[in-house]
Formats: sequence, C-alpha cells, structure tokens
Amino acid sequence: MRNYKEEYQHWLDSPSLTEQEWAELDAIRDDEKEIENRFYAPLSFGTAGLRGTMKVGLHHMNIHIIRHATQAFADVIAAEGEEAKSKGIAIAYDCRNNGTDFAREAACVMAANGIHVRLFDALRPTPELSFAVRYYGCTAGLNITASHNTKEYNGYKVYWSDGAQLPPKQADDIAKRMEEIDVFTGFKTVRYEDALADGRIEILSDETDEAFLAEVMKQVIDKDAVAKVADDFKIVYTPFHGCGHKLVPEALKRLGMKHVFPVPEQMVIDGNFPTVVSPNPENPEGFYLAIDLAKKVGSDLIIGTDPDSDRVGTMVRKGDEYVTITGNQMGCLLLDYIIQARKATGQLDPMAGALNSIVSTPMARVIAETNGVHFEDTFTGFKFMAERIAEWEAAGTYKYIFAFEESYGYMVGDYVRDKDAVTASMLIAEMAAHYHAMGMTLLDAIDALYKKYGYFKENTLNLVMPGLDGLQKMAALMKSLREDPPKEIGGEKVARIRDYADGSIYVSGLGKVDKTPFWGSNVLYFELADGSNFIVRPSGTEPKIKVYLLIRGESDEDCVNRLNRYIAFAESLGK
Repeated sequence: MRNYKEEYQHWLDSPSLTEQEWAELDAIRDDEKEIENRFYAPLSFGTAGLRGTMKVGLHHMNIHIIRHATQAFADVIAAEGEEAKSKGIAIAYDCRNNGTDFAREAACVMAANGIHVRLFDALRPTPELSFAVRYYGCTAGLNITASHNTKEYNGYKVYWSDGAQLPPKQADDIAKRMEEIDVFTGFKTVRYEDALADGRIEILSDETDEAFLAEVMKQVIDKDAVAKVADDFKIVYTPFHGCGHKLVPEALKRLGMKHVFPVPEQMVIDGNFPTVVSPNPENPEGFYLAIDLAKKVGSDLIIGTDPDSDRVGTMVRKGDEYVTITGNQMGCLLLDYIIQARKATGQLDPMAGALNSIVSTPMARVIAETNGVHFEDTFTGFKFMAERIAEWEAAGTYKYIFAFEESYGYMVGDYVRDKDAVTASMLIAEMAAHYHAMGMTLLDAIDALYKKYGYFKENTLNLVMPGLDGLQKMAALMKSLREDPPKEIGGEKVARIRDYADGSIYVSGLGKVDKTPFWGSNVLYFELADGSNFIVRPSGTEPKIKVYLLIRGESDEDCVNRLNRYIAFAESLGK
C-alpha cells in the first residue's frame, strides 16, 4: 500500500488527469500538510456510501473516485448473477455542482459492466430514487448527493433492492473491491451516447414523477380538513436551490392548498447555494428570505426542504415572528396526528407500529404506547428502520405507520425506504390545516402534547474536529469516555451506560449487567438519574462528534434548566 507521498505522485503521473486537474495537484507540491490531507487515505465507503469535498485527490469527491467506486459497486451487483444485472440500477442526482457529470459517469461504468441503468433526466429528490428502486424492481440504486452539506461537498449515496441504503455486507464488499482495483485503470466504461442508443441506459422522466406522486397522495388522511381552511391558509415554501422545487409544491397543490408561495430566489437551481451559508433546514438562519416573504404575504406556515429533498424544516407564525419547530417536535406532532387522524377515520391498523432512532426524543415512545401503538427504536439511519420494518413484514406482526429521526427526517408509506421530505411536507401541511381549523398553530399543538404526555426537550451539539488531527481527536475522546466514563454529568448522577459498540450495559457500582438488543455502532448512551439521556457518537459523514441531549422534566422551565447544565458539560468535552 502506497503512503500519501507515493499516492500523490501516482496521481501526478497518471495520464487520466486533465490539464486542469494536474495543475491543481501541482500547485500543492510544496504544501506537505495539504498533500497529506488529500492522500493519507481514501474516503471511507460505508452503508451510506461516500461523502467529501470536491477536490482532486484520493480523500475527496471527484470523477476518478466516482468511477472507482462505481466499478466496485458494479462488481458487487454482478456477483448476484445475471438477473441482478438485468434488473439493474436506478441513478439520480441533486443540484450539486458536478452532479450531472458524476451521475452520467457512474451510468457509463455500470452500462459497460452489463448492468442495465435507469437514469433520471434531471435532478430528483432522494426519496424518489428510493421509490424508483422499488417501483422498477431494481437490484440497486445510486444518488449523487451530499444531502444538506455545504456547497464544497458531494456524495455517493447507495441503495439496495429494498429501496433502503446499502446493507453492511454489500457495503463491506464494495469497500474491499475498491482496495483491489486501481483508481485509474481498474474500471470499464462506455461512451454515454452509445449506451443511450443501444438501450443500456434508459432515461426516467415525468412518468416516474407521476407514479411517485400517486403514492404520496395515498398518504393523505383527512383531505376535508384542508378543504375547510384552504381559502385562507397560507404556506411559504423554499427548496434551498434544490430538487424539492417541483414535487413539493405539486404535492401541496394536489392536497388542496390554494395559497403556496415559493421563495423566488431559492427556487433557482444552483449548487453554489448563493442565498445561504448552509442549505440545511435544521439551521433557522437559512430561512431569512422565507421569513421575509411570509411576513409580506401573511403566511401561517413555512416549509423548507434540503437540496436532495429528504429532510424538511418548518417554522410557524407566532404573532409577528416565525418560530422553529424542531425535528423531534415535528416527529412527535406527526406521530400523534397520524394516530389520532387514522383513529378518527377508521384507518388505524390494530397492529400499528412506529419507530425512531436511539438519539431521538423518548417522547415518541410515550405517545405511541399511550395510544396502543407498538414502538421500537434503532440505530441512527433509516436503513436500520427499514430493516426492522422488513422484519415486521416477514413475521407478519406490526404494520408500520411512521418512522422518524431527530435530524428532520420522516418516513411513511411502503413505497420508500428512506426519509422523504415530499410526503412529509404534504402531511405537515395537512396537520397544520387540521389544527388551524381548531384555532391552533403547530406551536399550540406541541404545547398541548406536552400537557398530555409530559415535558421533554432536546438539543444536539456538534463538536467539530476537522482534518487528520480531528479524526485522531474524535477517536481519543470516544476512547476516554469508555475507559474513564463520567460518574456525573452536569451535576446529575449517571445511572446506566449503554455501549452500543458491543452492546454492553453498565450500572454504576455493579459493572456490566446486561446487553442491548442490538449493537455494532460507535455510540455511548448515558442514562441519568433524572430520566434524561446524554448520548455521544461520531458522525458517519462529517468530521465531528455529535452529542444528543434528551431531557425529561416536570415542566418546560425544569427541562430548560436541566438542558443548560448538560450543554455546559457537553461543550467541555470539545476543549
């Protein structure tokens, strides 16, 4: 295996580089640190695929890495047999710079390996890619997207035949194959025009949109609730320059919403995201243009979807201002609304089940179980929820009605197996209309849920640790927390520790006492004596440690006081 200096030279010497690419690498010839950062290791291929900044180099996203990964992916598909190759792969991309080129290059490599390709004719939401895999019976799927990351990033998001992100076995097989083949000479490809002409690449267009939207609209529970307020209820929508621009407004229109106001500046498709620092609907500051428009038109609700339209953020009018509904709050609102609305309309399955991730609010479990709905949690990632749903289906036990994560991702329906901002936007609008008819906003609704189910509050802190040194710091922090775990956090005693790396459960003073029902992820879960939870895990896609604070208290004020103490402790970990 080459060291980073040898890898740098290997790239410099490759005839596969364009003049521009060679010049970019030659310009860092005297910058030892930059050479190391670009070539010390390849991007790690996992169940979510690849994600990185767009530069020339082994540790970044570029056309060479796309071809390299796609050849490995093609080999794994081909190993499944001729039928798998014939069923082929669906490929999509979002608004990111280089998205079209990366998607076409991937399509050409797949086609050259005898794998039939269904390639979207333009940018599409991630959930529609998941849908296409299931709808067309494909073996696999690929979306060129970096989700909500800033403009410097792009990614390679991979799916398997169930429409969920790749299972660990296939991800490991791809990673191993990438180690075996050369980045410049180990792949097959074909001219795009030739593969189109002979049918190896098939173009997907509006017909797939219509099939997808038909399934989205089946999730409407109470259209009459919308009709009651449609004349005066107003929504402002922003896609943050991304691919929600077409299907989200269309879904709202089909729902019966008469007054939907897209933010003009952010309806422009642009991978540079010129109007925002970060196109992430989790960040309220990105909604400033939407807020300006909402105040102008008197909107009741603001909806924003990220560039690949799998996450959705919401703001609600409160007097003359607009207030954010958090991902956890929205998950609880939707779960309760789906349960109550289905009960009222006779649509709630007696074996209904719901899911969220272990880092999401425990309030969801309280809502589900209070209403007789089965509830389970999983590791972070909708692929784990999809696995659990598949297990329910195979066993003939529970029928899932809703799944969510705290990071603004929500999933309903059997036609996707990933978070889906198109369907979620439509359901949020329906729910908001339901409460509007009762004289309530979604803020009023969440307050009512707290009074009914108890008081909860959540926060997520990101301890950012960039670069090679950052990876070492992240590993050192996790090691320290395992070897010398805190006995108190923010003045509150640690009652139990769950180490999801091996599933061990520790109780203070007793040692290891039990095992979690699932394990195999680098997550430390500290259960505190007051019923709150303090969770630490490295991000799988970004150079940071994520700290999740899940608070339960006697009142809203009590929750805030507890939260502030735990925030101070979390911030001390990053110093």
